[in-house]
Amino acid sequence: MTDGQIVTLTTDFGLADPYVGAMKGVMLSIVPHAHLVDITHQIPPQGVRQTAFVLYAVWPFFPPRTVHLVVVDPGVGTQRRPIAGQTAHGFFVGPDNGVFSYVMAQEPVSSLVELVDPQYRLAPVSQTFHGRDIFAPAAAHLAAGVPLHRLGPAVSDPVTFAPPALSVSPGQVRGEVIYIDHFGNAITSIGRLSWEGDLLSLQPAFAEDGPSGTRIPAPQAYVSAGGQELRGVRRTYGEVDAGEVLALVGSTGHLELAVREGSGADALGLQSGDAVELRW
Repeated sequence: MTDGQIVTLTTDFGLADPYVGAMKGVMLSIVPHAHLVDITHQIPPQGVRQTAFVLYAVWPFFPPRTVHLVVVDPGVGTQRRPIAGQTAHGFFVGPDNGVFSYVMAQEPVSSLVELVDPQYRLAPVSQTFHGRDIFAPAAAHLAAGVPLHRLGPAVSDPVTFAPPALSVSPGQVRGEVIYIDHFGNAITSIGRLSWEGDLLSLQPAFAEDGPSGTRIPAPQAYVSAGGQELRGVRRTYGEVDAGEVLALVGSTGHLELAVREGSGADALGLQSGDAVELRW
């Protein structure tokens, strides 16, 4: 191990309880010089799909060989498998419940194992806190340089869920809300979008059908969501007045529904899974 190996943490534990601290204590006992980076501990309880999006949004920005530890685990203590996988960009440790679905869709997994070797666990293993007793030790040992294959047998059939709806056809893209952030911005599956003058180029991240490189005239486009229709896709919140609803391209390159200085999800009555349509 090199000093300063990065381990990220993403959980639904919140910050009021001892759970996050216990996992950090376990990891630092194994690899004292690790850099523990909190992504978030405010995932909605049991929010597996929200977790998948958060990982999708952050993992590309970390150095290679970062260990990403995820504990959003409604099936803790059941027959669901604890797993760890390796890609060209790092390691991913957590429950086999779909939390890595979007990562696996974007990044080939070179190796995947079930975390069963007792020497890389705490003993005894709690039936309700695998984050402390299984996942945190595994992440720490990977950060310390233990080869992935030593943690358990290979897995060939990880649990994944279907990608969010995204269908591209001439003059139209149909998607859905996939995440609502702290500000109330409703992030959709319509992406990734990039600006080319007043045109938006679409390179679908989650396409069921349709071509890549679709060009969309942003000022003339219409966005339908929550029973409302918005004219134009904006670059910034500042293009509209305070309290006004708008559609814009967010930092992830996905279409978002927002309100300047307010909540787009509240204004439009949106929640995850709601349909969104972009046409021109």
